[in-house]
Formats: sequence, C-alpha cells, structure tokens
Amino acid sequence: MSSWFAAELQALSDAGLLRRRRELRVLPDGWCEIDGQRVRNFAGNDYLGLANDPRVVAAAEAALREYGVGARGSALVCGRTEWHARLERTLAEFEGQPAAMLFPTGMAANIGTVAALAGEQDVVFCDRFNHASLVDGCRLSGAKLRVYRHDDLDGLQRHLAQAAGYRRRFLVTDSVFSMDGDLAPLPDLCDLAERYDANLIVDEAHATGVFGEHGRGVCELLGVEHRVAVRIGTLSKALGTLGGFVAGSEELITYLWNTARTQMFSTALPPAICAAAAAAVDILKKEPERLATLRQRADRFRTRLSDRGRPPLVGSVGPIVPLVVGDPCETVQLAERLEQRGYLVGAIRPPTVPQGTSRLRITVTLSFDDAAYEELAAEVADEWPAVTR
Repeated sequence: MSSWFAAELQALSDAGLLRRRRELRVLPDGWCEIDGQRVRNFAGNDYLGLANDPRVVAAAEAALREYGVGARGSALVCGRTEWHARLERTLAEFEGQPAAMLFPTGMAANIGTVAALAGEQDVVFCDRFNHASLVDGCRLSGAKLRVYRHDDLDGLQRHLAQAAGYRRRFLVTDSVFSMDGDLAPLPDLCDLAERYDANLIVDEAHATGVFGEHGRGVCELLGVEHRVAVRIGTLSKALGTLGGFVAGSEELITYLWNTARTQMFSTALPPAICAAAAAAVDILKKEPERLATLRQRADRFRTRLSDRGRPPLVGSVGPIVPLVVGDPCETVQLAERLEQRGYLVGAIRPPTVPQGTSRLRITVTLSFDDAAYEELAAEVADEWPAVTR
C-alpha cells in the first residue's frame, strides 16, 4: 500500500495539488505566525474580527469555568445545556424565526439537514458551485440528484418542469458561493420553487453577519426571507466561533431534532463555544455599523486591485475576493511569494474549484484597516507578473 500512496502523492505534487499540513499560531489583531514567520492573515473567514474580541473571549471563559471543556454527550442524550438552549433562542430571534437548532459544525448542518429532508422518492437540484457539504448532503439523501448552474436558470426550469412525478422537489443553494464570492439569484430561485412546488434550502454560511441590514444574510438583503423554506447558517465565519444551525418553524426544527443524523450522533458543541457565539450575535445586533464598514472596505480593496490591473473575479461581492491565476503551480508560487512578504492568502486549487481556475482567495476582515489592504493590493501587483483573467 505504501508504494501506491507514494505514486499518488507524487502525481498530486507534480500537478501542484499536494496540500501540506502547517502549524499556525494565532497572534493579536489578525496576525499569525506560520513556519516561524509572522504574517498578516488574509486567508481566514473571521470577517467581523470577533474571534478574539474580549467580550466573546470573556463569555467563553465564564462558561468554561462553570461547565468545563466538553458537552459530555450528544445534544439528544445529555449534552444540551442551558447555553445550548440560550444560543438556539438567540439565533431564532436573530433570524426572525420561531425556532433554531444547533449542529456541531456548518458541514454537519448542511449534510444532516439535506439528508434528513430529502429521500429516495425525491429529486434534489444542487448548484454546481455549492459547498462540498451541500453536495454530500444531496448525495447521501438518496434522492435523484440534478446539478444546475445559477447562470443557467433556463436549464434549471426545464429540469423542474420534468420533475412533477417525484414525491418532493428541493432546490439547494449557497447564498454566497465561497470560492467565487458571487450571490445566488435568490428571487429567481424563489419564483421557480413556487412555480414548480419545490422547497428552497439556502445555506447562508458566508452571508450571516455580512449581508442584509441586520446581518441575517442574502435572504434578508434580497427580501426573500419569507419565501425560503429552510435557512442554514454557520457560526464559524463572521461570528468567529464554531458550529452550524438551522432556523425555521417549530415543526421543521422538531423534525430535524428527530431525523438529522449528524446532530443526533455527534457530541454537542462545548458550552463555552455556545456562550461565545451568543456574545458574538449580541455584538452584531448592537454594532450594526460593522456591516457597513466591512462592505466599504471590501469595495475599496476591489477598486485598488482593479486600478493596478489585477481585477477580482467578475461578480464577486463582499469580503471574498478571488483572483484567478489559472495554473495551480503558479497559484501556489504566487501565494508563497506573498507569504514571504508577510501576507497569508489562500491558494485554492482543484478539486475545490474547477480545472483551469486556480486562484488566490483573499478575505477582507475588520482585523485590518484600509491601509493594510492598500499595501496588499500593491504587493499583489508587484508579485504577479501578468493577469491571466
């Protein structure tokens, strides 16, 4: 077996697709140390800079002293403490829904929810650029899987028109596509769902705390919250903690409580994480100006990159800023050059993105000011010899 591994690993290395494990030390104010070098982290998803906010840390510390480290069991058996219940109430109120349910991760929320709702007699329409967890949930459900592109809704409509014979129809989409940074056409998807009696499931992982007047996501931004059957969110991006959740009707949450295997058979989130997440939501509600600042900073960074001849991927908005290089080896080399200059950025390659679209994925956060992004834009222009897209 070792020889087989060696051959496969060499093939990955030759193609520029070999990943290596690295050790990172978190430092204050968005900085980190990696491989002994101090760099600024422009690769993480802590969009609002809450992961190290003193109020969030203090909430976690207080719960840690009271409850200890682990939840000691699944939420279904004995792991659901008052902090889990409190966070679920907080999330339901924040989302404007009657109820909410926690999952140990955002991936568990997506897989567990889709697989619990859809079954062998159903059909699931999954966007090609959805996160892997949504794709896996669709596959594990046993439903007939149809893949569509959100830039080809005519094709989706044709498939929906032919799906009347299935017991149920589901449309599954991210609201913000994590590698391209563009938004799903939610009003159009709502129209199609209503026309063809389908249920729309939306994952707001990269939108919660980023889009909408109150930070509830793209559903709020585009005014379709009341038209979406199931809304999934994540605590590990803009809210800076860990976990996933579903918000919706009491009936939906009770059903998932009894059927979602990734929640039923997982140890519950640590109570300290729940306390931290509740504090992060409270900060978001009390300081909505964070949302405007983040959007303005991202817009200015895009402008600076474009002014220097390095435009981000067309259609991207918000804090995810993708710069398509094309070749995976060149992408890794460019990321390494930037890291040597003190900037940690993501080098994203297949299978995360399609062949020929390897890219730098830069994230805008409130951990750094406009001057830092001005410097980064200049460094990208200096280190990237030619624009490939």
